[in-house]
Amino acid sequence: MKEENRRYAELAYDIVKHASEKIGSRLPGTENERKFAAYMGEKLRGIGIEPVKEEFFVSPRANIGGLSYAGWFGLVISGLVYLALGINSLWFGMGIASVLMIFWLIFGVFLYKKWFDWFFHREISQNTYGELTPADGKYDYTIILSGHTDTCWTWRHSENLYKYRDKPLLGLILTYGKVGFGAVCVFFICGVAAAMAVILTGYYAGAQWAMMTIASSSFQNFTFALHFLPVVTAIGSCFIIMWDDPNPQNASRGAMDNATGCALSYTVMQYFKEHPEKMPKNCRIIDLNCGCEEVGLRGSMAFAEEHKNDDMLKNAWNINIDSVADKEYFEVVVQDDWQMLHFDTDLEEMFVETIDELGLESKMGRSIHNPVGGCDSTPMTRAGIKSVTFAAQNPMLTYYYHTWRDTADRFTAETVGDGFEVVLSVIDKIAAFQEKNGYNGPQTRAKKKK
Repeated sequence: MKEENRRYAELAYDIVKHASEKIGSRLPGTENERKFAAYMGEKLRGIGIEPVKEEFFVSPRANIGGLSYAGWFGLVISGLVYLALGINSLWFGMGIASVLMIFWLIFGVFLYKKWFDWFFHREISQNTYGELTPADGKYDYTIILSGHTDTCWTWRHSENLYKYRDKPLLGLILTYGKVGFGAVCVFFICGVAAAMAVILTGYYAGAQWAMMTIASSSFQNFTFALHFLPVVTAIGSCFIIMWDDPNPQNASRGAMDNATGCALSYTVMQYFKEHPEKMPKNCRIIDLNCGCEEVGLRGSMAFAEEHKNDDMLKNAWNINIDSVADKEYFEVVVQDDWQMLHFDTDLEEMFVETIDELGLESKMGRSIHNPVGGCDSTPMTRAGIKSVTFAAQNPMLTYYYHTWRDTADRFTAETVGDGFEVVLSVIDKIAAFQEKNGYNGPQTRAKKKK
């Protein structure tokens, strides 16, 4: 890190410590999330940029925040099997409920659809942003720097990895084993309930295939096994119930994830405010503090929806910064696998080049996919913005990821400062790209020859 940038690194690190130590956990839609958003708004106001607050509804438990509900459902269905073996009519209700549960898991939890939000308790969250424009107020393109203000409930299985910190492989095997076993159990018992409902419906309707199925020895053996299998699925369901700790006092303190993203977005803004001569030509820069990323990207969704018809998203680039703390893992996240979306290839190349130029360590090869969940680049990309997510985070499940152990004392201002320099360098590359292409929109960057 250049000595001239050390002040900004320390400023960003101070923000991280304030967020994680003074404010603490910032669960989606809570007072602490709003408190941190207000704090970042005051930081903008302190450098002469008036913050804008945009509120939106959020249902924190309607998606991945409610995953433990699937465990409770599996536990209840496992118990009801013993009643249904004697009262066949129960299978119909159990089957319908299981289909609905699976539908919610696929579309609400895994794909982040908002279809189910109305059925869950709602809170008010907010996005807070500020704009830095050229002195004459004229600009041809926009760079949006974004980070999310909220934190997650502690994932008990991740926190349990702490006892295996000296044997991380063993911890990962045990953790993924418990979660995987639990998921199989929940889907299995739901599938059994749905299948039994279908078979009995056919039987009572006089369908030959259903009568033959029920009369078969295989079906008789299976129903006999159902006297024992629900015990197994009940145990597995408990592992899903224990997915997160509902106690807000034990929630993630969010130093890495993602006070670092908000802090770096702000310090880059302050840098250009204090060095207007280095401001990219014809460029507007926006510091966006998104709410509720941890419960289905609701803040970035709300921002994209709010501004889809104004000039905020025209010829826009989004550098989404999410977790800059692990000095050996400087990466650019180029795809959300769950969301089935690849991000902008131009920004990907710019980040890869920058990480190489600065000589930063990248154990995962610089470009990675986000295998689970999603990041705020997804709504931005779907809104037509060129976006990627920048991170310096071990992508493997760790004891500090989404746990109360995500504290500032685990990393240093030096690593945050390296992230600051990465973002500045990529902004320079975006500016060169825009100037070369005449500021006429987000064209495709010419690929370098191998």
